[in-house]
Amino acid sequence: MPEELGAEDEKIVILARSARARNGAAEGAAVRDTDGRTYAATSVNLPSFKLTALQAAVAAAVSSGAEGLEAAALVTAEPAFPEQSVHAVRDLAGNAPIFRADPSGSVQEVLR
Repeated sequence: MPEELGAEDEKIVILARSARARNGAAEGAAVRDTDGRTYAATSVNLPSFKLTALQAAVAAAVSSGAEGLEAAALVTAEPAFPEQSVHAVRDLAGNAPIFRADPSGSVQEVLR
């Protein structure tokens, strides 16, 4: 079982869970940049393009000027991280932790 989360990591899991619930989306995500700012997003499924929730959260961070990430969280019912989500976070965050939580907010896995 993953370790206990610190307050700041718990916050991004809560933000991801809230975004997912608010939009009724399959995935919700949140990231924290190296300045401590947070960005939340859900999956995007439009005819012209698709983004995972983590890709959308990373895009929001980058478009707001973030130069790096401290941590990321994904809330989903799926049993694994989408590969493209992990790549999006790693593009900006090297080895920052990525938390995968179930819809109840319980962390199921941590990638470092």
